[in-house]
Amino acid sequence: MNDAPQSPPSRLDPEAIPRRDFLGRSALWSTAATLAFAAIGMARLPRAAVVSSPSRKFRVRIPETLPDGEPFLPSGRSVALFRDSQGVWAVSLVCTHLGCIVKAQQRGFECPCHGSRFTSSGVVEKGPAPAPLVWHKVTFEGDECIVDEDARVPAGTKVRA
Repeated sequence: MNDAPQSPPSRLDPEAIPRRDFLGRSALWSTAATLAFAAIGMARLPRAAVVSSPSRKFRVRIPETLPDGEPFLPSGRSVALFRDSQGVWAVSLVCTHLGCIVKAQQRGFECPCHGSRFTSSGVVEKGPAPAPLVWHKVTFEGDECIVDEDARVPAGTKVRA
């Protein structure tokens, strides 16, 4: 066999740690890390993690060049505004099936999620949407429309400017 004399260990070689000591130190470091993460989480608690959302009641000006019956989609809102000779009205763009945002098409709206189609007045042409799109309350203050997304009005309610 190998009868060569073994050289003594170098003083630079690390000492072997017994298994029990290794497991004890691992448990200690795991506990310390857990407490550190818990302390960070508790330090964040006093600050509110609420994301501010825009008001559900907003002002908008309808462009004078908007043709009758064409939708005007205000930026950042899920509402389409329309104007014709009888007045102005607002239709929600939230599909009544599962809440997807419908997209304006040539002859109304279409849901990109499940294919529901609506007329420009919000009436369901093709399911699976169970109900028409919601109409929102519109009022005027000067030359600005005030749309209240929390207030529903019966379909066909138009407001004169």
